[in-house]
Amino acid sequence: MTTLASARLVVVKVGSSLVVDAAVGAVDAAWLAALAADLGRLRQRGQKPLIVSSGAVALGRRALGLKRRSLTLPEKQAAAAAGQPLLMRAWQEALAPVGLTVAQVLMTPDDTEVRRRYLNARATLETLLELDVTPVVNENDTVATEEIRYGDNDRLAARVAQMVGADLLVLLSDVDGLYTADPRRDPAARHIPHVAALTPEIEAMGGGAHVGSGGMATKLAAVRIAAAGCSTLITLGRRPAPLLEAEEGARATLFAAAATPAAAYKAWIAGSLAPQGALVVDDGAARALRAGKSLLSAGVTAVEGVFDKGDALIVRDIAGREVGRGLSRYDAADALRILGLKSAAIEAALGYSAGPLIHADDLALAG
Repeated sequence: MTTLASARLVVVKVGSSLVVDAAVGAVDAAWLAALAADLGRLRQRGQKPLIVSSGAVALGRRALGLKRRSLTLPEKQAAAAAGQPLLMRAWQEALAPVGLTVAQVLMTPDDTEVRRRYLNARATLETLLELDVTPVVNENDTVATEEIRYGDNDRLAARVAQMVGADLLVLLSDVDGLYTADPRRDPAARHIPHVAALTPEIEAMGGGAHVGSGGMATKLAAVRIAAAGCSTLITLGRRPAPLLEAEEGARATLFAAAATPAAAYKAWIAGSLAPQGALVVDDGAARALRAGKSLLSAGVTAVEGVFDKGDALIVRDIAGREVGRGLSRYDAADALRILGLKSAAIEAALGYSAGPLIHADDLALAG
């Protein structure tokens, strides 16, 4: 079971109630600085943190003088627009002293659920992480309508964890984990430190415990989304050093992943997506793919079907045997234009290059 100490890539979700001091409607700078030290400690020992942060609407309300408890959708969007720069400035000021550079990434559900946009968003996040930049992700509330919103950043954090292949998702909460019942109503409720599988019985334990704006039920829904390849830790956020204290034994609940991130992702490609076309490859390319390499345009002899960037394709050898299935980085028209070309010639032919036709990370080999 992946732990906070062993995780390579950690997604940390921080809610509005932690970022914003509700009494004054401003950033809780002292708590944020303490969390930043926690995140800096992870980075110093070679781990990569990624942050999913709420708080823009709460900060924007104060900036715009919106005092009513219930806001209209346009007012929420205006508050998000005004608050997002304040939120990012707060993260910049907190993380700079511990040597972390931040980058803002705003997302809508389409960015994690439409394959083409999924690939683009993932490439951006992966590049930022490779450059040792810490992404701060938030829902793009300035444009999302109620019908196309994530609705809570627990779900967004789980989707982001899936997208980047994180080993661990940390949900900083206002409770210290999962109990057999709501501990505020049942004095006999027992804390559960480890969960091996998210069974119906486990989900029932969180059904009535309303925690923050999302509740324990939404956190368990996030656990289910992430569980295909990522462990999840639910722990109390309102601590001086919530990550360090969780490592040192403070009460929390750790949910095990069902598989490694890479295995879960490739299983999704192999079994859950309907192929929209096919690529035929020569013998050299087929051998390279079976050895774990990416599919280069130079090794492709034929393009079949009409498909878009991000669509699933079958890869066959010249004898017609299926080599695997993967996600194309080009649409069918551009794939035809670079058929047989060496990688260095792609940009001249298309005016851009997205790298190999199918990256090894996006390819599930046939059994």
